[in-house]
Amino acid sequence: MKVRGKAQNRLQAARKTVYTLPTMTAARKKSARPSLISNPLPHSAPANSTEHIVAAVTRAIVEHRLLPGAKLVEQKLGDQFGVSRTIVRQAMFRLSQLKLVRMEPARGAFVAEPSIQEAREVFAARRMLEGQMVRQLIARLTPTHLRQLKTHLRAEREAVTRIDVPTRTRLLFDFHVRMAEVLGNQVLVELIQELVSRCSLITLMYQSADDAEASSTEHADILAAIEARDADRAAALIDQHLLTVERQLTEHRRVPDDRLDRTLQAAHRTSP
Repeated sequence: MKVRGKAQNRLQAARKTVYTLPTMTAARKKSARPSLISNPLPHSAPANSTEHIVAAVTRAIVEHRLLPGAKLVEQKLGDQFGVSRTIVRQAMFRLSQLKLVRMEPARGAFVAEPSIQEAREVFAARRMLEGQMVRQLIARLTPTHLRQLKTHLRAEREAVTRIDVPTRTRLLFDFHVRMAEVLGNQVLVELIQELVSRCSLITLMYQSADDAEASSTEHADILAAIEARDADRAAALIDQHLLTVERQLTEHRRVPDDRLDRTLQAAHRTSP
């Protein structure tokens, strides 16, 4: 089928990618924002810190450069980041708490492989949470907040237009984090970040179709409702947006059962 063929092609392209985890340049340290997904590193995270590794691995997962089931080798990560295996283990433990990594005794750490039931529960949680979130956002919206969201949406549309798959994937997910940040509730931001990161694995494993342009258009519609301060419409649109993706989930996983054990290479990346 055509839809299945597109999904398989997307997966094959991801599997051929050499997995690279971003490291921080001096310029990025100066300009980075404290957002786990939109930037690989928190502003104050040293290059050899646990937070650095957690953020870099999270970004690689969100951008679909690390696949579900991929083995994360302690020694390779330690060499890449210039840290001890103890620091790496601490980072893997934190990632396992975020449900992004699975720890197996005597085998090590692997990128998580959520079940279809977990996938549906994650989307159900997001629908409940984000519907109320957008109502609160509208109640507190300022011109500055609106400009920030519009700036993000422009970057998202540009990435979609130039078919920059890793960047557009991250920005499409990150739109939801940006809305949470507007409210200034750090607990909410962390919850949305965690759920969005888990969704990146879910969509790669189970999504039967991937229309980035349609998703970005839906984001534009949501933002238009926010700008119009139409809380009911904005909440309905975000619910339908998430429900559309959830309905595209298939019972058949798209990622093969064989585990990937690829060398992780350091790469210096700059923000879009």
